[in-house]
Amino acid sequence: VQLQASGGGLVQAGGSLRVSCVVSGSIFSIDDMGWYRQVPGKQRELVATITVSNSANYADSVKGRFTISRDNAKRAVYLQMNSLKPEDTAVYYCNADVKSVWYRPVKQYWGQGTEVTVSS
Repeated sequence: VQLQASGGGLVQAGGSLRVSCVVSGSIFSIDDMGWYRQVPGKQRELVATITVSNSANYADSVKGRFTISRDNAKRAVYLQMNSLKPEDTAVYYCNADVKSVWYRPVKQYWGQGTEVTVSS
């Protein structure tokens, strides 16, 4: 199972950016999916998660600005980021809880990260 994140880049404060993540490989089912971010010297922090039934959860710092969504047919999760602030600058990682075979337990996988830089 592999997660491929894309869509990061440089944007001015107040701007928008959309990052995407696609899951590939041997997949029976995908449960929760999410986005986390990390800056150098700090712990990775939750940004948003979404269940298979599209129930979303957000960090307080991004509520009202970011929107997480998923496309189960494409095995993809997205993060639409609006009204970006310099403090949103980080490497953004996607993750997914995947069952590769029906009789095996769910395992969490991580993408390689995509860098988002917000200039002031």
